[in-house]
Amino acid sequence: MRNGHQDQGFRFLKMHGLGNDFVVFDTRARAFDMTPALARALGDRHRGVGFDQLAIIADDPEADLQLTFYNADGSTAGACGNATRCIAAREMEMTGQAQLTIRTERGLLEAEDAGGGQTAVNMGKPLLGWRDIPLAEEADTLSLPLDGAPAATGMGNPHCTFFVEDAEAEDLAAYGARFEAHPLFPERTNVQIASRVGPDHLRVRVWERGVGVTLASGSSSCAVGVAAARRGITGRQVAIDLDGGRIGVDWREDGVWMTGPTAHVFTGTLTPEFLEAL
Repeated sequence: MRNGHQDQGFRFLKMHGLGNDFVVFDTRARAFDMTPALARALGDRHRGVGFDQLAIIADDPEADLQLTFYNADGSTAGACGNATRCIAAREMEMTGQAQLTIRTERGLLEAEDAGGGQTAVNMGKPLLGWRDIPLAEEADTLSLPLDGAPAATGMGNPHCTFFVEDAEAEDLAAYGARFEAHPLFPERTNVQIASRVGPDHLRVRVWERGVGVTLASGSSSCAVGVAAARRGITGRQVAIDLDGGRIGVDWREDGVWMTGPTAHVFTGTLTPEFLEAL
């Protein structure tokens, strides 16, 4: 059988944070070989399972667990805040811990139970230099030389944030199609459109690279919060209303903390027939 899978198939979790949905494999007890082709097949919402991101849980000698992320098109993602929160919430429930350390491509991240069904994750310090985001050439990351003068922020993934009068009135798909693969972003970019609806309160809509329009995005929320604070639109602590619900972002000295609800929807099993057909 391909990838060394056994006849009984392989278990996975389906989770979401504010409608930003994930397939999660825990490989700590049993190895699982993920490939871009398998990630794409699983991401197909008609012939697979469907997800915005896929996460692989593994052991780590210096952390409680390690996470690796894939997008629905089979590409890898350096960060996925909502998936990190969802997995942290389940791990804390299983172990009785109130805090965790999680290794991602961003390094060691802290997670904690924020009470009231909320889980918080420190997504690390934002990357604000043009090389670090990265951009293809030197530019003012607070006002890029693009139509709409968006801000660029690195949160493990590149982000491009447009501040507009009314985020509801903009064509998000057009923004995403135009700017995700813009030459200024050699690794492609996530795209957000944001508008201020009140003091320290933003309305945000998200296009994720390798996925498209999403109901929510944790790293995008962090990037928007940082960009809004840098521009003086909000303070460093902000409520963000996404298509899938509200998340809190707090840009502190130790990093950008993100707090919101999580959901474990179901546990399923991939059949041998599905895996063999790849």
